[in-house]
Amino acid sequence: MDQSKQQEEDFGYNLFPERNTKKFQKGSIAETIFTSNHKCQVMLHLALETSPYAKLLLGAMNQSGCAVYKDRHFSCEDCDGIVSGGFDATSSQIVLCQNNIHQQSHMNRVVTHELIHAFDHCRADVDWFNNYKHLACSEIRAANLSGDCAFSNELARFNFGFWGHHQACVRDRALRSFLAVRKVTRAEAEKVVDEVFPSCFNDHAPFGRIPHGMRDANFAYREFQNRHRYYANL
Repeated sequence: MDQSKQQEEDFGYNLFPERNTKKFQKGSIAETIFTSNHKCQVMLHLALETSPYAKLLLGAMNQSGCAVYKDRHFSCEDCDGIVSGGFDATSSQIVLCQNNIHQQSHMNRVVTHELIHAFDHCRADVDWFNNYKHLACSEIRAANLSGDCAFSNELARFNFGFWGHHQACVRDRALRSFLAVRKVTRAEAEKVVDEVFPSCFNDHAPFGRIPHGMRDANFAYREFQNRHRYYANL
């Protein structure tokens, strides 16, 4: 196996085949008619316009000097069957897996999850490819703050629990995401995730809290807007 092919597999790029090969030219009539790209674009637009999670993250990134543009920073593509989305740090682009996202609520969660990675990429010097702790930390934050582990989602997965269930869900989903994009053993991944879990789980930026559901997310978004207005008047 040549080195470039090995790197693609090591860094998870094999899960996103359209990163290298396109079935249709972007923006072509064939793409609009014969693929699910149009539906993906409509759901993406709704997520960016209506989800308080997404709106807060977009506002925070804009304040940090990393404005996000729909046509530049998002790409609807066909992916491997096990993933719903990804953040391509080499192009600062979020990949949305149009063949695996079929509901608006799912799109909202994927957009939020990947925007958290983009926010981390914006605010910190994240070494996505060589520092496993950096990657694990961002995966913990994304699982914790995106609504992935909301009670309704866990109920739909038939995962039940009370004391410490949210933390267990965050750890499990961060571990799964880590293993999906890095060729390491489960024991190695668990060690990295456990090492950074306490600090990264308690890092709630830019929400200021864990948004367990839409109500929490709306409160966090209003607080973010009011904070922005306060500083603007100083």
